[in-house]
Amino acid sequence: MDDENNNNKIETKAADTSSGSYVPPADAIPASEVPEQELYHAKSFWTKWVFSQDAKVIGVQYALTATAVGMIGLVLSWGMRLQLGFPETFSFLGPATYYQSVTMHGMIMVVYLLTALFLGGFGNYLIPLMVGARDMVFPYVNMVSFWMFLIAVLVLMASFFVPGGPTGAGWTLYPPQAILPGTPGSEMGIVLMLISLSLFVIGFTMGGLNYVITVLQARTRGMTLMRMPLTIWGIFTATVLALLAFPALFVACIMMTLDNLLGTSFFMPEIFTMGEQLGTSGGSPILFQHLFWFFGHPEVYIVALPAFGIVSDLISVHARKNIFGYRMMVWAIVIIGALSFIVWAHHMYVSGMNPYFGFFFATTTLIIAVPTAIKVYNWVLTLWRGNIHLTIPMLFSLGFIVTFVNGGITGLFLGNVIIDIPLSDTYFVVAHFHMVMGIAPLMVIFGAIYHWFPLISGRHLNQTLGKIHFWISFVGAYAIYFPMHYLGFIGVPRRYFEMYDSPYMHTGVGLNQFITVAALIVGFTQILFLYNIVHSAFYGEKSEKNPWKANSLEWHTPEMPPEHGNFGKELPVVYRWPYDFSVPGTDKEYIPQHVAPSEVPTAKVEKT
Repeated sequence: MDDENNNNKIETKAADTSSGSYVPPADAIPASEVPEQELYHAKSFWTKWVFSQDAKVIGVQYALTATAVGMIGLVLSWGMRLQLGFPETFSFLGPATYYQSVTMHGMIMVVYLLTALFLGGFGNYLIPLMVGARDMVFPYVNMVSFWMFLIAVLVLMASFFVPGGPTGAGWTLYPPQAILPGTPGSEMGIVLMLISLSLFVIGFTMGGLNYVITVLQARTRGMTLMRMPLTIWGIFTATVLALLAFPALFVACIMMTLDNLLGTSFFMPEIFTMGEQLGTSGGSPILFQHLFWFFGHPEVYIVALPAFGIVSDLISVHARKNIFGYRMMVWAIVIIGALSFIVWAHHMYVSGMNPYFGFFFATTTLIIAVPTAIKVYNWVLTLWRGNIHLTIPMLFSLGFIVTFVNGGITGLFLGNVIIDIPLSDTYFVVAHFHMVMGIAPLMVIFGAIYHWFPLISGRHLNQTLGKIHFWISFVGAYAIYFPMHYLGFIGVPRRYFEMYDSPYMHTGVGLNQFITVAALIVGFTQILFLYNIVHSAFYGEKSEKNPWKANSLEWHTPEMPPEHGNFGKELPVVYRWPYDFSVPGTDKEYIPQHVAPSEVPTAKVEKT
């Protein structure tokens, strides 16, 4: 029985040649367990490019929508920085406008840009291609998920045009302040924000179920879980986190909407305002904080885990070296995802927490740093003695590692209660959050776009503009956020519209002006990047097939860019992991996943 099972396994390790006689390994694979997927083929321009059921088109639609709303978030950040650096200079930047900009910038960047781009954009485009599937398992539901996302974005943008404007409650939307008179946008602004978030969660649930089921059920023959690229592991695990965490945000949004419109008291305690008692009682603002951060901290890893997976693949391909400790990397992703659900209250140390709870959450926060550190070690060891090609994707990958480590170190500060309490409402938190949650993931997004743009368009991005984009973005990001750590240490509070009457702020005035100028320069550089994308899509240098000499399946489709259905008449068969680079025993510099062992009989490859 054991011999029969062994004969059915895909053998990827070269046979022992110590006896002097070599026996080629068997290429036998199990038969397909499911019938071929039937695809819907578009019959018009509208069904091919607008109401498309092709995951690749849907991925591009997600990316374009997220980028458009992200540019609005970028412009809002310029307004905030102009006010902080040069107060009372611009008449259009009043207190209400400032707080509305802070709120909309934060929510747009975290949810509508980063989450949508990593899961909706890269998830849709890469999952079917990398696991060897024709498409997502539910193409129609996938299409609907994008349109729900687009409607959510439009509802959010509509809040700019209602009386009172968008909400200015801060991106965490804490009640009761968020829905009380006096807060900018406390009427229709906050309602549209909550409805938009609810629609986003509904749309993502459709897409997320698609991603999970496709990974579990639609992999091609031979694509075991431990042969999947780490990009897919990161997106898959992040999707599971989102499916478990987003419901907490969803119910919080519904409950606060009811508090606002119907006068319920889920989050509204007994309140006196201007000497008069409001008609609320019994609600708990702390309950909202628990619900929000039960979503909010997994959200950090919903963004980070796809970035971890993508950067692992970029480093391996552009260093021409197999990823160090693949199984360790997979388990680190899974463990980080699991631990992310028991650290949320470290965002709430200043809310009046029992010291024993503070001790628990500080401990889990430090523990989650262990698997994260393992990933950093493995990236460095992958680079060690590799044939590093300093391509633009590699530059952004290296920039990510440095930035993530720097941001992570400051996270260890804030994970300890005794340090977090005095720093909690200062610019130290702003600096930490943006290094980890802003700059680091964006480095991966940029690197991934430069890496996969030839696959999407058949053309290369301009390399000179790409290097300019990298160096200004990387150096500029540190010019913005490194000084903010100092501002936090001297006690400069965040969320303040203006604070120059404070005696301790004099040393920070020039620093705030410097940060503002740096932010404007870095922001305008992103417009250069968008120009590079648009120009290169039509006039860029045409790419050869598989320009990076990668092993994963997306680069080995019959056509490039891939057509609907991805792999022509026959789906590929997988015999190995995607990291066989510079393998001893063969003159091939790389061995793609679909190459059978009998084609490289002397290769001493990893057994996967």
